[in-house]
Amino acid sequence: MAITYCAHDADGQRIEYRDRKRAWWALSVVYPLLPLAGIAAHALTGYQIALGLPLLISYGLMPLLDFLIGEDTNNPPEAVVPQLEADRYYRWLTWATVPLHFIAFIACAWWAGTQGLSWWAVLLLAYVAGTDAGLGLNTGHELGHKQTAVEQWLARLVLAVPAYGHFTVEHGRGHHRHVSTPEDHASSRMGESIYRFALRETPGGIRRAWRLEGERLAQLGRSRWSLANTMLQSYAVTALLQLGLMAAFGWVMLPFLVVHNLVAWWQLTSANYVEHYGLLRERLPSGRYAAPQPHDSWNTNHLVSNLATFHLQRHSDHHAHPLRRYQSLRHFEHLPQLPSGYFGMFPLAYVPALWFRVMDARLLALPHVQGQLDRVNIDPRRRAELYRRYSPSPAAATACVGASAQSAAPNS
Repeated sequence: MAITYCAHDADGQRIEYRDRKRAWWALSVVYPLLPLAGIAAHALTGYQIALGLPLLISYGLMPLLDFLIGEDTNNPPEAVVPQLEADRYYRWLTWATVPLHFIAFIACAWWAGTQGLSWWAVLLLAYVAGTDAGLGLNTGHELGHKQTAVEQWLARLVLAVPAYGHFTVEHGRGHHRHVSTPEDHASSRMGESIYRFALRETPGGIRRAWRLEGERLAQLGRSRWSLANTMLQSYAVTALLQLGLMAAFGWVMLPFLVVHNLVAWWQLTSANYVEHYGLLRERLPSGRYAAPQPHDSWNTNHLVSNLATFHLQRHSDHHAHPLRRYQSLRHFEHLPQLPSGYFGMFPLAYVPALWFRVMDARLLALPHVQGQLDRVNIDPRRRAELYRRYSPSPAAATACVGASAQSAAPNS
């Protein structure tokens, strides 16, 4: 049911606003149940390959719908945002999504453990379940940024499904502080493939999360191994859930869970890779980085994939205003824009040569970059090569040698 929000702007003019996507946000809730479509297709046809139907929908149908339906650049007026964010309907959607991730995960494990599947079908179903758990990390992302006790606990619960309980600590207190700088594990660099990025993003994020949570607990006079450790709270749920599945369905769960967890982590790595590729925050005269701005993240307004991911793809406004709820995130003009939604960008990233061909040109053409590589976060290993390719003058080539040495400092 449509609701009209009414307010007055700074000039006293009455403003009325209706969220035309209000009912459609339910797509973010039902999308986690997509693995059940693969199970149903297998049950109806008897073909084990049918378990992969969710992958065809996610990486075939969703990019096609994004292309056909296009982008939505509509913004709610600022005067009505307080009402929009106070509307509990929107947060109830995120809350309802949490148990659905548990349902989908347990259903996939039950099917893998009871249907006598071929080894490859078990792994296929684990992959499907893992992509779904990666979507659960997105739910945890939205909830983890909120400051209510209920939403913080719900974030820990949904992060327990793929055994990624450190994410809220790492993302909120680590990534958001260092985003789009060479010091950030979760910000990809120009010339860095997603595979090389993964080798520093995942272990670096885990180490940083443990350090940050340890520092927080030390200030409270508590041990990092105490029950007050929010990461351990989430990991405890993971242990109960995944060991329970192994007890219920046997050793077939071991490869299933390993693949499921790794694929979920890979989904997050894929998102982090496309969200900040090559972007570099401005350094102030003091030597500190400027506060994150909308142009420090890649943005996309593709309607369908945004409706399926709680507006994750309006990432530019999110990083500039991380407490803002998904329904009120805004589009800004002249932002770094991805050519597709994430469902289309992930497969592109998996082929580095194609990714570099598409994204390097877009990166260098940005208004705040204007082809100047000193305004780009570059992979130190490829700095000299990229300077020769895009700034072939002798002066630029000489300058890049010193810059390469400076950027080789270890990550935080």
